[in-house]
Amino acid sequence: MADAKVIPFDDDRSRGSAVQRPQRRRGPGGRRKSSEHVPVRDVRQVRETRTTGDVQTLPGRVAAQDDGPVTPEPAEKAASSGNGLERRLAGGLSFLRRRLTGDYEVDDFGYDEELTDQVLMSLLRPVYERYFRVDVKGIENIPAEGGALIVANHSGTLPLDGLMMQVAVHDRHPADRHLRLLAADLVFVLPVVNELARKLGHTLACAEDAERLLAQGELVGVMPEGFKGIGKPFSERYKLQRFGRGGFVSTALRQGAPIIPCSVVGAEEIYPMIGNAKTLARLLGFPYFPLTPTFPWLGPLGAVPLPTKWTIQFGEPIPTDGYPPEAAEDPMLMFNLTDQVREQIQHTLYKLLVQRRSVFF
Repeated sequence: MADAKVIPFDDDRSRGSAVQRPQRRRGPGGRRKSSEHVPVRDVRQVRETRTTGDVQTLPGRVAAQDDGPVTPEPAEKAASSGNGLERRLAGGLSFLRRRLTGDYEVDDFGYDEELTDQVLMSLLRPVYERYFRVDVKGIENIPAEGGALIVANHSGTLPLDGLMMQVAVHDRHPADRHLRLLAADLVFVLPVVNELARKLGHTLACAEDAERLLAQGELVGVMPEGFKGIGKPFSERYKLQRFGRGGFVSTALRQGAPIIPCSVVGAEEIYPMIGNAKTLARLLGFPYFPLTPTFPWLGPLGAVPLPTKWTIQFGEPIPTDGYPPEAAEDPMLMFNLTDQVREQIQHTLYKLLVQRRSVFF
């Protein structure tokens, strides 16, 4: 694959006339034949109406002075749908050409916006809309421009909650914003997953990358619980784990970016983790090896997540631009802001759980 560059005979004169001209086509043997004939009296009527200026219509035609829109004929509908199909086909061929020739752009982190919009989001959208049926609240709390840090709880054994957050921001935000997620080291050592994560805009969960993205005016998503959140047992569902050392707060303070708490309900039940095969996890180099009611007992079928009903709520932003530059080095301030974000996410989780009528409906 080539290296990519870094950094979409309608004749209007016949309308309103009394008679529609018959279409002629060649028949066998080269003779011209007509599928219909106009009676002589109708031709005379047409001549008379042209002479006198009166408006006359025949059955099946719409008078020019009729009020209301004229309903398109089936041939016109087919032509318009055919044009739409041709445009989509041309767009798809143009996309494939750019892919094959390398004539597309990626940024310094490997993010491919065109591939994400046209392919990857199209693959995730059916899961988001039809399988998990995600309900999004508070999308207006995400600013229309400029950098912002979205901090969310983490759950579900597999990190599908981050992907659903990306689709929610991409599809629901009126400014068509993109969410750039900070991912764990493990994501970037797995084959295939590594490449897809880069194309989707994920980057390593480190302060340097997060600050660069915020400085460029990007939306950055972080889940401070990490593996402790997605690997916790089902008995501790919706109980937030420790938020690390507050590094995300320090990053937001340095860039003056608002912190937006985000609460995700529904992901905890997709893989109810009832056990952890720690020995097998160490052998495979994984932080945990989940045991669920279906996995690994049902084989590959057990890896299919349960179709729970999700809710994602974005809370009110916590501003950080009012603090002095040296505030990023104040451990007490970082602790207080971290605790404030954590409490707001936990409170919203409890509120959404009380409002939820069913796990699946």
